[in-house]
Amino acid sequence: MKKLFAEFFGTYWLVFGGCGSALFAAGIPNLGIGFAGVALAFGLTVLTMAYAVGHISGGHFNPAVSFGLWAGGRFSAKELLPYIVSQCAGAIAAAGTLFFIWSGKTGNVIDNTKAGAFASNGFDAFSPDGYSMISCFAAEFVLTAFFLLIILGATDKFANGKFAGVAIGLGLTLIHLVSIPITNTSVNPARSLSQAIFTGGEPLNQVWLFWAAPIAGAIVGGFIYKMLLQKSDTE
Repeated sequence: MKKLFAEFFGTYWLVFGGCGSALFAAGIPNLGIGFAGVALAFGLTVLTMAYAVGHISGGHFNPAVSFGLWAGGRFSAKELLPYIVSQCAGAIAAAGTLFFIWSGKTGNVIDNTKAGAFASNGFDAFSPDGYSMISCFAAEFVLTAFFLLIILGATDKFANGKFAGVAIGLGLTLIHLVSIPITNTSVNPARSLSQAIFTGGEPLNQVWLFWAAPIAGAIVGGFIYKMLLQKSDTE
């Protein structure tokens, strides 16, 4: 249960900090943090929780990461479902908190006909810069695959584990710097689901892509690391 609570709170912090920065701090005239600030916020959520609770649960905070670690031989298949349920519950709880705060300002209404509404993800007309479904799938697939390569490499027993959280957090920052204009950046099905639930409409209809592409990319990244990059004890 401690592992599941760690995943709940870690994912809660990721969504609250990352999506919260997009909702509340990115667009303030003259003082807003912009895309770069949002990207850094997402990276900082993972970095801080990796050190706070990573030693308890492994610090996945993301269903795709759990699948990728399973593919890489670092995680048991029987733990996948409990972890994913905890991650989604944490993400939805965070989105609910964000919605409660968001609703406290006069004029704040979620317009689910616009791209990026309530920090949601999307493709085609719901991509922030109008990218197609195929482009968005490719971006989410590739970026999640490389995210798993970073995670597996940084946490390898031959690596310097003290800096794993830094590498993973900065890796997620870089991912956001690339892909916020493309999909509003998912690479995390729980994060996408939580925002889509409160947004509704087409963003909720499109959330399937932000489960399929990250999970597929993570599994491929996990297998690549395991088969091609992982050192053996005899090397």
